[in-house]
Amino acid sequence: MTSPVRLALLGCGTVGAEVVRLLHEQSADLAARVGAPLEIAGIAVRRIGRDRGDLPVDPTLFTTDALGLIKRDDVDVVVEVVGGIEPARGWLVEALRAGKSVVTANKALLAEDGGTLHDAAAEGSGDLYYEASVAGAIPLLRPLRESLHGDRITRVTGIVNGTTNFILSAMHATGAGFAEALEEATELGYAEADPTADVEGFDAAAKAAILASLAFHSRVAAADVHREGITEVTAADVASAKAMGCTIKLLCIAARGVDGQGRETVSVRVHPAMIPVTHPLASVGDAFNAVFVEAEAAGQLMFYGRGAGGAPTASAVLGDVVAVARNRLAGVRAASESAYAELPVRPMGEALTRYHISLDVADRPGVLESVAGMFARHDVSIATVRQGPAAGAAGAAGDAVLVIVTHVAPDAALAATVQELRGLDIVRSVASVLRVEGGL
Repeated sequence: MTSPVRLALLGCGTVGAEVVRLLHEQSADLAARVGAPLEIAGIAVRRIGRDRGDLPVDPTLFTTDALGLIKRDDVDVVVEVVGGIEPARGWLVEALRAGKSVVTANKALLAEDGGTLHDAAAEGSGDLYYEASVAGAIPLLRPLRESLHGDRITRVTGIVNGTTNFILSAMHATGAGFAEALEEATELGYAEADPTADVEGFDAAAKAAILASLAFHSRVAAADVHREGITEVTAADVASAKAMGCTIKLLCIAARGVDGQGRETVSVRVHPAMIPVTHPLASVGDAFNAVFVEAEAAGQLMFYGRGAGGAPTASAVLGDVVAVARNRLAGVRAASESAYAELPVRPMGEALTRYHISLDVADRPGVLESVAGMFARHDVSIATVRQGPAAGAAGAAGDAVLVIVTHVAPDAALAATVQELRGLDIVRSVASVLRVEGGL
């Protein structure tokens, strides 16, 4: 055994505490895997006197001076599990420029300004690892940036937010509405007191940006990702999906494509979508995550597991710690950021997708012809049409329901069609609009 590899831990909340526990409980195994002991040099926290239970750590290691801890000469690796943009960005840039390796779970920072971190890592010749930033314990990012480096990835489709997946799974299983399913998720601890980041798609959009950057060798930021949440998904939408042999999931989708000028581009989006129950992602229930990767040579690959929680995330953090510690002992660093392709992000309007549209319409001759004509004017082809009487009092008044599923078309053309449908006097309302993915 050589001298210990010394760690500075920034943050000791749910994930940080689990990192400390695992370092203590698995110290012998980790030392054998690395080739040297892993030791905590210090832990930066906001409040030193906070009760942390029976955490197996020397209380004198706690400090409120994160920057001072990072700058210490005896620190080799900085592990950041604080989250947020600042002050985390400043801390990690300082560490990387000083040649220290960094392990982070900070998806928000990586998605907003990952380029700055990668540039700092290149400047200081240290490693930057962030497996825990997407899909918790699922080994996903390293396969994308290492195992599949010899292949050409064409599409990544994933369920990367456990809270929304739990809510939509509950709605599908019980027929509950969004509010009821969210209440259950909160009571069970799957949803935060303020669930906005999850249910409005911000969390998934950050992860989509990271996945797209790795898959397509291009810098993609969260601001480049088209984002829609699940708050507008209704029990009626879920029932309609069931009738079609589908389920609704919040998907992150990143795909290669070609724009109108023939240039290769990428499309990155997060939104709820109907997928067939036969699709591999359809059976992913509860708060689990799964990512479906399509590559030219490897074909279809799926990564599945728990995407959140203290222990799963800490597992991914420690996997990165072992990797960077071994690199330091060997005097090498991992491959630097691969962003050579510099593919532009295609606007959402140019993304190719399909729509499921539910219309409340007047039940009289010529209605279907008028509606179909509107789709034809926008060069949108209709795949299926289902018609039935409107429910409740509306049905007695002579209204009907039209459920239309389109073929693939540019999203802008589909959106323009829906907008014009709202203006037709025969259309009482556009009850719902959902995208359809995965083939029917």
